[in-house]
Amino acid sequence: MSKKDVKKNTLREPAKKLADVTEEMWLKVNDDYRTLVEEFLTVQDLSKASKSQYKSVLRQFGWYMYDSMNNKFFYKISKRDFMRYLSYIRDNRKMSSSAIGIRKSVVSSLCNYIENVVAEDDGNYKMFRNFTRGLPPIPKNRVYEKVKVTRDEYDMMMKLLEEDGNLLGMAWLATAFLVGARRSEIIQFKTEILEYSVPEGQSYVLSHIVRGKGPSTDGKKLEYMIPLEVLPYWKKWIESRGYESEFVFSTRYDNDIKAMSSAWANDFCTNTLSDMLERRINVHIFKNSCITYLLESGVPMHLVSKYVAHHNDISTTQIYDLRDFEEEKNQIFG
Repeated sequence: MSKKDVKKNTLREPAKKLADVTEEMWLKVNDDYRTLVEEFLTVQDLSKASKSQYKSVLRQFGWYMYDSMNNKFFYKISKRDFMRYLSYIRDNRKMSSSAIGIRKSVVSSLCNYIENVVAEDDGNYKMFRNFTRGLPPIPKNRVYEKVKVTRDEYDMMMKLLEEDGNLLGMAWLATAFLVGARRSEIIQFKTEILEYSVPEGQSYVLSHIVRGKGPSTDGKKLEYMIPLEVLPYWKKWIESRGYESEFVFSTRYDNDIKAMSSAWANDFCTNTLSDMLERRINVHIFKNSCITYLLESGVPMHLVSKYVAHHNDISTTQIYDLRDFEEEKNQIFG
């Protein structure tokens, strides 16, 4: 399939990723901060992905302290200092409000740990207070306009993937659009689901427990409703791949068989699906699109929220609703 011009549908230029702090750079940061960070990361009950994110954020802040604050000790950091850092990543690095919020949250977690635990034993931190508290809220901004994937667009992409013989792509797209699971949850689905019995008249099969987004290594325990429409795509992919794996979505390089990485879906959306739609899409739009499609089909919001979106509050589901309500709007002045 030839490459097409893809509409970026950007509302602002996306930020360039901060460079990783190398071990050589990290060793230049003062010993006190490095020790605190290593101790903090050791005792936190975080998933592997969250721990990696925390490590990256705290090292980047440490490097900023070294490079822009003369390697200041952490117990001397003030609210004004931290606001300088927030200004740097907002104005200089052009980060989104979401990315800034993550960094503020991670540094705040370290501050809380020091305030509640370290301060009892370390005289330098006896009077330490979390300097991220009481700061002005981070102004919200968006980098990309959220444009839903419609059912017609889904059908079109599935047809093109079928013409390409891309059975893995079809299996993943059907799951992302019709199940509504996140990228990190999709790759946990096991082939055993195909063997589950389906009661007569039931239009779905309930998955095994998967780890959802949430605190601690266990995260949020979720069971997804897999529409029967999705299962034939899983079967075709599994029958064609030529190797055994307990996971539906897996990859093989030479003889190394692994559960699919989250990066695969990123590349698939960027390099394949975006070309098909001729606009930029990412993995996150599919949860929105699944929720929106079900609501447009007449499924009540409270059912979508509880059984598909797995939200504790219906107000969270409303954020994912991308319906345009054109018919209702046309009645206002009609």
